[in-house]
Amino acid sequence: MDRDAITAVRPPGRITHRAATLSLLTLDTAAWCGGFLGAAWTRYEFDLTAAASARTLGMALACAALYAVLTLLRSRLYGRYPIGSAGDAQGLATTVALVAAVGFVALLPWTQHPVPASTPLIGGSVALVVMATARGVWRAHADRRPPAARHAERCLIYGVDAASERLVRVLLHDPDSSYRPVGLLDDAPDSRGLRLERLRVLGGREQIAAAVRATRASTVIFSMSGSDPQLLRDVRTRTLEAGAAFKVLPPVREVLDRPVAATDVRDLQLTDLLGRAHRVAELSVERGGLAGRRVLVTGAGGSIGSELCRQIARCEPDELMMLDRDESALHALQMSLHGRALLDGPELILADIRDAEGIARVIADRQPDVVFHAAALKHLTLLQRHPGEAIKTNILGTLNVLEACRDVAEFVNISTDKAANPASVLGYSKRITERLTAYHAQRLNGRYLSVRFGNVLSSRGSVLTAFQAQIRAGVPITVTHPDVTRYFMTVQEAVHLVLQAATIGRGGEALVLDMGEPVRIADVARRLAAEADRPTEIVFTGLRPGEKLHEHLFGADEVDSRPLHPLISHVPVPELDPDEVRGLDPYADPDELIKRMAAFCDPVGATLPALPGQR
Repeated sequence: MDRDAITAVRPPGRITHRAATLSLLTLDTAAWCGGFLGAAWTRYEFDLTAAASARTLGMALACAALYAVLTLLRSRLYGRYPIGSAGDAQGLATTVALVAAVGFVALLPWTQHPVPASTPLIGGSVALVVMATARGVWRAHADRRPPAARHAERCLIYGVDAASERLVRVLLHDPDSSYRPVGLLDDAPDSRGLRLERLRVLGGREQIAAAVRATRASTVIFSMSGSDPQLLRDVRTRTLEAGAAFKVLPPVREVLDRPVAATDVRDLQLTDLLGRAHRVAELSVERGGLAGRRVLVTGAGGSIGSELCRQIARCEPDELMMLDRDESALHALQMSLHGRALLDGPELILADIRDAEGIARVIADRQPDVVFHAAALKHLTLLQRHPGEAIKTNILGTLNVLEACRDVAEFVNISTDKAANPASVLGYSKRITERLTAYHAQRLNGRYLSVRFGNVLSSRGSVLTAFQAQIRAGVPITVTHPDVTRYFMTVQEAVHLVLQAATIGRGGEALVLDMGEPVRIADVARRLAAEADRPTEIVFTGLRPGEKLHEHLFGADEVDSRPLHPLISHVPVPELDPDEVRGLDPYADPDELIKRMAAFCDPVGATLPALPGQR
């Protein structure tokens, strides 16, 4: 920890870091001298001569000097801890014990000890007590609540956990904070009466209205760690009824790479209300599987592809290659990864998966070890009208990538839940890509598999972004059917699943995440309409061609099997010979094309590959 961490606990503007360091070293030196003199004084039954006092003081100063050197060396090697913290106390005790031991050992060879041999041990103990007490007083002084900024809103924190505890400290000691905590709320019975930074737990959700009135709080901040969506919605409803604003603090995993800050407090998002984010914590990801490897992502500029690239970059691959045909998307991706977008790095590859020769050249030249294939057309209604485009991109484009990746160790094909019992061009095309991937899995040395997603919240073109755009435009929200349901995932869940697939997936199968209960789209629309700052109408337009009332996660002949992870199902996929799909003419009659695609998804006599123990 750097010097900013040391001064983080002191009252701003009262004392400099250098002055604090000199003050502590002076106090520590005095503690050593006082401890040694006190130990020698009691040893000689309160009759300490001037000569003995001088020898004792010399020994104390030597120990103090050694202590100062070890303290400075330790801070350079391991970093500093805030004064008075648990880490500071541990380092203090370790250093004092080491110095006392050195002083004791140094006295043993002497025939005539210049000071009693017990002096370093007893004196060091006394010095430790004095130094620890001084640091405790220092910390208590530093923790005194500074005056709140005039613009700070009085707030209540709901949920007593590690994240909310850190948030309370940040808000109380930051004079520029927008919020000033005045109380805590928690439903746990053992939290009643608990105090944190002199703030008391005032009750649970039933007491929200009373707590808002008693403290004159204008905001309730909900700490989301481990919470369920029903609790979130209930607390939010009670807060709004009490006349206070409702904010959330994201789960701890979203702020693991940095300390909790006041800026982490944000407005409620629909993903919070749907309760999707909490499932990510249950998906442990082994990131070491990509470390030191060459990784290629197709469709890198899309919603899934770009998040994949961001997550993979943290795994320290030997090289991350990002391929897309959309130069603007690559520009935005590079900006999000590196904070610059000069478009001059070899990691960006401008190519189209429809170009078989171009893709083959890229793969042969860059030689990736792992390929995540996310490039695809995904809008159901458009593809229903233009099935030839689905053939050229989703089917033949995927085949181009598969055949170029014959020497790749791992290939993960991004599919969709619409590939289970498909009823649309999108579903047909993605089911065919699953079968083509399974074909190559049985004939090549690498692991080739697919991953099925539900609808990804907040992705480009998703129902959520469409609804939000309609609200901003002041037009009615359009929903196809009052009873239509869909499975939803957050983009983090989707990427976790893909990374899991690279670790636990077996060749020739499709991995499916347990996405919980399907969500009624009309309910999503109503929640968004309720959040809008103007009255918003909801209009039902009727199901479009190819749309199903309810999606499925598994086909009629598929079994939900979870041998390796309780949230991930492994489904075997029947093979499909690439020569059969090459006969599809993208420019043929659309209705005929759709029939031929459907036939490939319900093959007569298709057999499933035997799953490993496989490769």
